[in-house]
Amino acid sequence: MPTFDVVAEVDLQEVRNAVDQANREIGTRFDFKGVKAHFELADAQVRLEAEQEFQLQQMMDILRQKLAKRRVDVACLEVADPVTTLNAARQEVRIKQGVDTETAKRMVKAIKGSKLKVQAQIQGDQVRVSGKSRDDLQGAIALLRESDWQLPVQFTNFRD
Repeated sequence: MPTFDVVAEVDLQEVRNAVDQANREIGTRFDFKGVKAHFELADAQVRLEAEQEFQLQQMMDILRQKLAKRRVDVACLEVADPVTTLNAARQEVRIKQGVDTETAKRMVKAIKGSKLKVQAQIQGDQVRVSGKSRDDLQGAIALLRESDWQLPVQFTNFRD
């Protein structure tokens, strides 16, 4: 029986490269001369540090631009509110990996409501879709692509 998996994965090496490029750009930009501002990447979390909050907004724009150039979907970013003290500002950006349970339930409900002859089941942080014909699976892929899931959705492990 043909199957495929719906996943939301981000290449962390590309994120690391984008953060390095963003740090280099911060070092060369005129509006950041003499300012203590930098990006840090730890696990799947990017930390922005600067002296003022408006600089964090500029840094977020730079990070999004560098991620987009490296073909990392910016929908995977979960941006926290900035934390400002007297002489510093910080902001955390989490990289979302995997399909969370609520989104997976919405995906399964959308597939079942479409009247396609496929079955969808949640398996950890991914959704497996199976059906009798390849055409039905392609219809399910089209259905999932046209909806906005707030995640970078990929389709992997297509088996016939």
